[in-house]
Order: sequence, then C-alpha cells, then structure tokens
Amino acid sequence: MTQLEYARKGEITPEMEYVAKTENIDVEKLRKNIASGKVVIPKNVHNNTLPTGIGKDLHTKINANIGSSTEMEDINVELEKLDILLKYGADAVMDLSTGPKLHEIRKAIRDKTNIPLGTVPIYEAGVETTSQDKIIVDMDDDTIFKTIINQAKEGVDFITVHCGITQDAIKAVDDSERLMGIVSRGGALTAAWIMHNERENPLYAEYDYLLEICKEHDVTLSLGDGLRPGCIHDATDIAQIRELTTLGRLVKRSQKAGVQVMVEGPGHVPITQVKANMQIQKTICSDAPFYVLGPLVTDVAPGYDHITAAIGASIAGASGADFLCYVTPAEHLCIPNKEHVKQGVIASKIAAEVSDIAKQIPSTMKREYDMAVARDNFDWEKQFELAIDGETARKYYESTSTSDEEMCSMCGDFCAIKMVKDHEKVNKN
Repeated sequence: MTQLEYARKGEITPEMEYVAKTENIDVEKLRKNIASGKVVIPKNVHNNTLPTGIGKDLHTKINANIGSSTEMEDINVELEKLDILLKYGADAVMDLSTGPKLHEIRKAIRDKTNIPLGTVPIYEAGVETTSQDKIIVDMDDDTIFKTIINQAKEGVDFITVHCGITQDAIKAVDDSERLMGIVSRGGALTAAWIMHNERENPLYAEYDYLLEICKEHDVTLSLGDGLRPGCIHDATDIAQIRELTTLGRLVKRSQKAGVQVMVEGPGHVPITQVKANMQIQKTICSDAPFYVLGPLVTDVAPGYDHITAAIGASIAGASGADFLCYVTPAEHLCIPNKEHVKQGVIASKIAAEVSDIAKQIPSTMKREYDMAVARDNFDWEKQFELAIDGETARKYYESTSTSDEEMCSMCGDFCAIKMVKDHEKVNKN
C-alpha cells in the first residue's frame, strides 16, 4: 500500500513516525494531513529512501536539480554536484539528465544518497526514441509508460509528468497573448507530440494507467506546470490557469486512487501576484503540497536568478508553498557547475528559512532565537554553527583582524552591542 492508503486506514507507518520525530510534530496530526492529501512522503517501496515529509505544518523543503545534457555529460561532475547539494542541505534531488549515459548517472546518484530522488520520465523516453533514429515526437505511448514503469522499479521516488498539457490547453496558449509560449522543456515536448500526432496527451488520456503504476510502487506524482509563465508578461494568464484547473481535477483522481500527489507551480511572476498564485493553487488543488520553481520576480537579472528566485520563493513559502525548487545563477544561461549548485542551494535554504519564520515553525523560531543570543554574547562559534553557510561566515569574519575578539571589523569600537554592554559594566562597578 501507499503512505496515503495507510494513513486513510488509520495506520501509522515507520515512515510517518520518522517524519513526525524529525519535524517535531504529533504523529497523529501528520497522519491526518497525509490522509487528506495535504502532506506527501515521497518514498518508493523499492528503496531505503530517507522519509521526508512535504506539506502542511512541516518545514519548507528544497529540491536541487542536476543532470547531464546532450552538450555536457560527465558522471563524476554530476556526483560532485550531488556532494555539494547534500552538504548545503538540499532535501531532495532531481536527475534531469538527457545525455546518452542518463541510466548510469541516475544509478550513481541513487547509490550515493538516500534523499528522495525525482525525474522527468519523458526526457528518457525522448532519448530512447531518438536513439532509434526517430524524431522525438515520434515516440509512442508504450515508450512513455515503459519508461515510467522502469523508473518506478528502479526506485525513483517522485516523477514530474505534464498531464495538464492537453489539446484544449494548447488551444488556450494559441488564443492567448503570450510572448514566450511554452517554456517548460517537458511541457513543450508534450505539446509538440500532441500537435505532431494530432492526438490527446497519453499521460492525460490514460491517467488511470499512470495511477496504477504509481500506486504499485508508491511513486509520488508531481504534476508539472507545463504552461508556467516564462516571463513576467505571461504571468497568471488564462493558459496557466486553464492548466491548473486540469491539475486540480487530476489531484482528486490521484488521491481517490490512493496515489500521493503534489503540484508544481509558476515560474516567472511579479512580486505582487505571488501570494495570489499560491492561494489560487491551494484552492483549486485541494491543498495538495505545492512545489514551486522560484517564482522569479524579474526577467532582467540573468546570472543572478538564484536571488530573483529566492525573493519569490520567500513570499511563496510564506503564502503556503511547501517545496522549493532551487534556481542557480546559471538559469537561462548554461548547465550549472558546482559553484552554481552551491549558490542555488544556499539561496533556496534562505528562502525556506524565511518561509518557516512566517509559518512560525517552532524549531525554526528557536534557531532564530539562538542566533540572536549568540550575537548578543559575541559567541562567534555558535553563530557559525547556526548559520546556513557557516564556512563562508567564518571566512568573512576571519578575513580581517580586530583589536578585540568580541567585535568584528564592521563597526570596531563603535559596535552597538559592545558599547551598551561596556556602559552597563561601568555602571555596575
């Protein structure tokens, strides 16, 4: 059975107990949230994946994407990226490989970590099709579903599937005033397939079959936002909302079938629309966990999109988003290197912390309190320990010497905390 089915039967699984303990939440409360579809635990039955809860009343989680492309493929490099994202606290990883060695890379990732692993199966289906000297849009239904089955058997914990890209959705894009059309790679591939074959999306038309596969292996569905806006101009348009309403119906079908499901959210959204997007999604999708890419709140900061995404993600998380997909400085520019991965994870971790402060997560509030105490006490070691990136904090602090170990070089003798404390000492004497 799936975690959802156990929860509905009133049974508490070892996975639920683990999540409840790590999240410091009542296990019965957690079970009820899973039973209602507000929390998922992506954990394939074939793997010893670390149980990780995503959703209501839990810490905001972050995902980091790695993987090869047709232009750059090096297993060792991808594993080095994996080491970095693990070091800096990613809660899940997605392998988005599209190169010839994608099977080897996915296995290597799975062998090296037990955090939840996600994929986009249609990428592999596309690679399989082109390897047979066919054009990608000639892939057949069997290739798509065989890929999903094989990945499920391998132990993939969650899959992104663009089931909301339908013939009607494509028409909505055609009728819209979008500047950038479809920017999702999987969404564009699916749309091209539909137009080329003049048929409905198999993942939508045969959704019940998809549910059967996921239920057997307890693979969590991540319903992809194939029509997410690719620029500020296209945000929250009819095409985006049309797809979302379809995903809302599919959420209910998934939950009814006992399959865990979450929903992916928009890409480029002006800051004034972020909160509304979260509220709309939660309403339409029955409070299923929301997995957001950014949102990116401006289009004009290439090279710094980890920052634009972190701004949007902070508001999104504070407004109900549960799972943040990191964005690296290399977004829109190149395949990310190791430093890009580090910066992307750290930026997302900051956004998650901001979100959890807004949600008043008890352990987060304690961490913030402890940092304040450490600063007040000039306890530098404690500050480095509590910092999201303690290594960088320490490097900056130690980069300049001071005459007094209590103060840093920013304010020196004019340190506000030190001046008051010194004055208090004088008065006491």
